Amino acid sequence: MTVIHHLRVHRSDESLPREGQLAWHLAEVAADPVAVEPDVVDMIVNRVIDNAAVAAASLTRGPVSAARQQALDHPVSVNGEGSTVFGCPLVRRSSPEWAAWANGVAVRELDYHDTFLAAEYSHPGDNIPPLVAVAQHVGADGAALVRGIATGYEIQIDLVRAISLHAHKIDHVAHLGPSVAAGLGTLLGLDVETISQAIGQALHTTTATRQSRKGEISSWKAHAPAFAGKMAVEAVDRAMRGETSPSPIYEGEDGVIAWLLDGPEAAYDVPLPASGEAKRSILDSYTKEHSAEYQAQAWIDLARKLHREHPELADPANVSSIVLHTSHHTHYVIGSGANDPQKYDPQASRETLDHSIPYIFAVALQDGAWHHVDSYAPARAARADTVALWRSITTAEDPEWTRRYHSEDPNEKAFGGRAEIRLADGTVLEEEIAVADAHPLGARPFARDDYVRKFRLLAESVLAEAEIERFLALAQRLPELSADEVRQLTIVAAPGVLASAPAPRGLF
Repeated sequence: MTVIHHLRVHRSDESLPREGQLAWHLAEVAADPVAVEPDVVDMIVNRVIDNAAVAAASLTRGPVSAARQQALDHPVSVNGEGSTVFGCPLVRRSSPEWAAWANGVAVRELDYHDTFLAAEYSHPGDNIPPLVAVAQHVGADGAALVRGIATGYEIQIDLVRAISLHAHKIDHVAHLGPSVAAGLGTLLGLDVETISQAIGQALHTTTATRQSRKGEISSWKAHAPAFAGKMAVEAVDRAMRGETSPSPIYEGEDGVIAWLLDGPEAAYDVPLPASGEAKRSILDSYTKEHSAEYQAQAWIDLARKLHREHPELADPANVSSIVLHTSHHTHYVIGSGANDPQKYDPQASRETLDHSIPYIFAVALQDGAWHHVDSYAPARAARADTVALWRSITTAEDPEWTRRYHSEDPNEKAFGGRAEIRLADGTVLEEEIAVADAHPLGARPFARDDYVRKFRLLAESVLAEAEIERFLALAQRLPELSADEVRQLTIVAAPGVLASAPAPRGLF
């Protein structure tokens, strides 16, 4: 059964023992040798494929090229075999923390992999790059890697269920540093004390503001989770050498809760698996069919439906206004409630446009489709009819959709809303959607074939056919892989692909 850890701030004179701290309890979950259940193993395989798919599609993009070049400019650490870097030949390796960095940027660049949303937001697939990198470096087999990934997902999702970061403008990767450290603890078979020290260091070094997701969103959005993964690898290294962390990191009177989150009087209830209880939280997460913020997924599907049923809506002359009634998060983060003029700017960056639901809904409504490159092209964003339709779209918070967003009942939890479309002739159309078509409760839930299809679609322009088949065959045998096979768990670009990408120089 699930254990609820009650988390609150403690004064220094209360002397909270380490065994009572959240970092310790997270470490106990990581150190628990419970078996990974078959349906969880299957989903882990799906997400490894999903990560590789979105990484393939981003191999030649600027931020990914910069991060890859940084990794390649660092040699392999002396105490291991090194780690592969997405796109590079199998023999080309880097130190594990730098491979985690480069591969983490590749996975996050297009904002196109899995998600879990509750009190906080997250992309738990961000745990996978650092875990694979370390597994390759130390010679872990596929079964150990699966156990580490199950822990990473479990810890991140449990933290996301309970502790809101965005309410205090703290970036959601503050839950990722601890989850990667915990996953690495499982992978490496570390003891509770060592894992708890690594978790504390990882949290301490990965708290940052949400300005990376506000206003004119920069390329750092893709780098932020990779940085958290890199910091977690380094924290584990330090903890293994006997170094300690700020304590209590969550509960201290000058700690994260007291000064970055809800303050000295705050309290949270964090759900964690009991000793011997399987880690199953990955099954509560969901991936993306479309390359856009997760809260946009259902709206893209609704826009595609409206395009088919009401093609006249593509012409802004026929539309007076569109109001998307939705959750607090959608309205204030990717909607007009953010009060970001950039969300309506045709010259905005791709990172900004994929956090603009007015833009996304307008383009999907006109095109009846969504493409990870074409839908964000500058020429597409600048089309006069698109700009006119786009600027007629606003969002509004609806308490019922906010309630459903935060619901703990998976059959009720929803990320969509209701579209109210007022036509130029005064007619009003109303349509609603609760979850994306690809969601487990959606019209077409994603299964293994869909993950494989997504990988083939995104990889076909950058990987040779033989490489596509090699990776898929390997990934689908993940729990059975030997250490040597884990070291091949990457994607190698077709000849000439990386040569066409930028290779910026810096200090290294």
